[in-house]
Amino acid sequence: MAEVTASMVKDLREMTGAGMMDCKKALAETNGDIDKAVEVLREKGLAKAAKKASRIAAEGVCAVSVSADGKVASIVEVNSETDFVAKNEKFTSYVAKVAAQAAKTTAKDIDAFLAEKWDEDPSKTVNDELSSQIAVIGENLKIRRFEQLKAENGFVESYIHQGGSKAILVEMTGDRTDASRECAKNVAMQICAMSPKYVSQNEVDQEFLANEKNILLEQIKNDHKEASKPEKVIEGMIQGRIKKEMAEICLNDQVYVKAEDGKQSVGQYVASVAKANNITLAIKRFVRYETGEGLEKKSENFAEEVAKQMGC
Repeated sequence: MAEVTASMVKDLREMTGAGMMDCKKALAETNGDIDKAVEVLREKGLAKAAKKASRIAAEGVCAVSVSADGKVASIVEVNSETDFVAKNEKFTSYVAKVAAQAAKTTAKDIDAFLAEKWDEDPSKTVNDELSSQIAVIGENLKIRRFEQLKAENGFVESYIHQGGSKAILVEMTGDRTDASRECAKNVAMQICAMSPKYVSQNEVDQEFLANEKNILLEQIKNDHKEASKPEKVIEGMIQGRIKKEMAEICLNDQVYVKAEDGKQSVGQYVASVAKANNITLAIKRFVRYETGEGLEKKSENFAEEVAKQMGC
C-alpha cells in the first residue's frame, strides 16, 4: 500500500477544498491515487461542497430545541447563500436536526461540534452531514454557532421570530407553571424586539461604566454651556444619562413593551406575575440570535450579471 504523505494530502486538499481528514481517508482508500481520491470525494459530495465554500453564506435561519420539561435547550444559526434556500422545507428540517443535536452535545466550540458523531447516522460526523446537505441543496451552508442552556432551578422558554430570522432562549429561575411560561414567552418577545445586552445592571462591567462616564464627561466639557455648570450638577447629569443608557441595555430596566401605562419595567412585570400567582420567578439569563448579524452580505447587480453572462 502506498504511503499517504502530508504533501499528497495538501495537494488533494488544494485540488478539492475538502477537509484534511477527508482527503487523508480518500487517499488511503485509493492507495494514494490522487485522481481516484478526487472521484471518491466527489462521490461523497465533499469536493462539490468545497467548491461552494468560498461563497458568502449570510442568509439562513436560527432554530431552537427545548426539552419537554424545559430543563435543557439549545439555539443554533445555520447559514445559506440565499433567502430562497433558507425558506426551503428540506433546509429548515435539517436545521431543526442540528438544533436537536446541539441540545445533547458536550462540545464546547463549533469545531468540536462539527467533529462529533451525527446522531441520526453515527457513521458520519456533523461535518459530514453538513457536506451531504450542501451537495443535495446546491448552496454553501455553514453551521455558524450554537449555545446550550441547562436550567437547574427553573426552566427555559423560547421564541422564534418570522420563521427563524431571530431566535431567543430565556432561562427563568422559579416555578414552571402556565402563568410563568406565558411570562417567559413575553420576556423572550421583549428580548427579540429590544435587543438588551444584559439581564440587570449587576452584569454590566465596571470598566465599561467607567469608560461611558469618561465619554459623557468629555461631551459635557466640549459643550461650553454645560461645562460651565457646577461640578455637582455635572455629576448628576452624567448619572442621569448613565441611568437612561442602562434602561436601554439592561432587560430588567427596559420599559415592558406590552405595559399598558408605558412605564412598567420588565423586572416589575415579572415581579407582578410572580406576586399574582404566588410563585417564585426571575430572569436568570438569555441568548438572542439574529440571522446573519455581523456577516457581510453578498451584493449583486442583476443587470451587470446578465451582461457578464452575455459577454457584453
